[in-house]
Amino acid sequence: MTDEVDSEGKLLPDDVRLTKFGRFLRSTSMDELPELFNIIMGDMSIVGPRPLFVAYLPYYTKRERIRHDVRPGLTGWAQVNGRNATNWDERLEQDIYYVENISLGLDIKIVFMTAFKVLKRSDILVGKQIKAGRLDVVRKDRMLDDGSKD
Repeated sequence: MTDEVDSEGKLLPDDVRLTKFGRFLRSTSMDELPELFNIIMGDMSIVGPRPLFVAYLPYYTKRERIRHDVRPGLTGWAQVNGRNATNWDERLEQDIYYVENISLGLDIKIVFMTAFKVLKRSDILVGKQIKAGRLDVVRKDRMLDDGSKD
């Protein structure tokens, strides 16, 4: 990704700054390979909820926080069921489903589904294609709209 900025000095959107090589890395999911080091070190698992920004912690509902009861993973139930093409509520609900139904059989299913999606290059979105946006922004907007936090 380049460091291109607009006339005000703000970074341009990701899809504008993404190079051909970067687009290739993302479309083949090879940008995930450095996480193998985290798996070897024991900080991550092959399967589990994807790690998210620490800045998102205050925006989880009490129920959504259980996603942190298991080790984060390179791939997970949310990734094989829409990846970043789903909204945050759906994605976090899929993480909860995984935590509540964790098993070797489910992990094996997720690994095979992941391999299929990577080979097929499906559900890969970048930049403006990503509908969900940032969780903190989405939840702040929701809190402003209805005056509550789930």
